[in-house]
Amino acid sequence: MKRRIRCGLVLAVFLSIVVCGVAQAAEGGESRYEAVARRLVRAINARDADAVQAEFAQVMRDAFGPDKATPFFDDVLSAYGKIERIGDSHVTPPNQAVFVLHFERGTLLDMKFFLDESNKTIGLWLLPHVPSEIPVKDKHDTALRAPFEGDWLTFWGGDTQELNQHHGVPNQQYAFDFVAVDSAGADHNGDGSRNEDFFAFGRRIVAPAPGEVTDVIEGVRDNAPGSMNPYSALGNAVFIKHAEGEISVLAHLKLGSVQVKVGDKVAAGRVLGLCGNSGNSSQPHLHYHLQNTPVIQDGTGIQVFFEDVTLRGPKGPVKKGRYSPVKGAIVVGAALPTPGEQGGTNRH
Repeated sequence: MKRRIRCGLVLAVFLSIVVCGVAQAAEGGESRYEAVARRLVRAINARDADAVQAEFAQVMRDAFGPDKATPFFDDVLSAYGKIERIGDSHVTPPNQAVFVLHFERGTLLDMKFFLDESNKTIGLWLLPHVPSEIPVKDKHDTALRAPFEGDWLTFWGGDTQELNQHHGVPNQQYAFDFVAVDSAGADHNGDGSRNEDFFAFGRRIVAPAPGEVTDVIEGVRDNAPGSMNPYSALGNAVFIKHAEGEISVLAHLKLGSVQVKVGDKVAAGRVLGLCGNSGNSSQPHLHYHLQNTPVIQDGTGIQVFFEDVTLRGPKGPVKKGRYSPVKGAIVVGAALPTPGEQGGTNRH
C-alpha cells in the first residue's frame, strides 16, 4: 500500500542557532539561501540521498537520515512529479527562508528551511503554498525626510548586493545603514572600544514623515562595539505607518531612549529616540527601511527617496530634489528644534 503524502511538517528540528540578520552572498551572486535551495532541489529531483544529507547539519542527519528522507522525497516526487523550478522567495532574518516550488503536475509547495552559521539546514518543512496577498507599491507616495540631523555616511545603501548587504533580504532590499561622521569623515574618537566614542551614539532619530506608530520594541541592551545580538536583531525600534502599504522601520535605538508608544500620531521630524547599538549591530548606527506591512517578517521593501536632500560633496554642499542615498554618500539631515520645541505626540 502506497504511503500517503502529508503536505505538512517534514521535520521539526530547529535549534537555537542564529546568524547575522543579513543574507550573505554565495558564489555567483546568489544569496546563501538561494544556493542551498538550488542544491536541495537538484538533489531531491535526482533522488540523490547523499547530496540531500550533505545539505543537513548533523542534528538533521541524526533525526532525518536516509532511512526517513529518501522514502519521504520519493513519495513527494511520485505524487507531484519533479520540481520544475524555484519561484518566489521570502527571507526572514536571522536565518529563515521560504521558496515556492513549482512541480511538473502543477502543484505549488512552500519549502521553508533554517540555516546555521555554516549554511547547513537545521530545520526543513514542505507546506501548502500560501500566496502573498500584501500589495507592494512601485514607489512611495509619502514625502520623506532624512530621519536624523547632521552629517551621516551611507554605510550601506543602493539596489545591488555590492552597494547594500541588505539587498538579498526582501523586506530590507532597499534598507540603509547610516553612520554619523565628523567633518573629516571619521565616525568615532578614541579607540572605538566604547559606544560613547562613536558620534552616532545618543544622536536624535526622527520620524521621516507624519504617521502613526504601529510597533515599538524596547528593553534591548546596547552592545559593546564589535559584539552583535542576533537574538533581538532589530534591537530597540520604532515602526511608523505613513500611508497604506508604507511603513518606516527605524532600528538599533539606544536602550531607554524611545519617546513614543504604539498608537501615537507623530509629525515629520518628531524625535522618536536616540541612536544606539542594540540588536544585530556591531557599532552605533541607524538602520532604516520602508516596507509594505508592519508585520516585519512579511514585508517587502520599497525603495526610499528623500525630498530636498543635501549631500556633503568634496567641493561643498550638493542639493538634490529627490534622492535615494547609495553607499558612500554623506547625507546632511536638517537641523531640529531644541528638545522643548519638538512637535508631535508626546509619550507623557
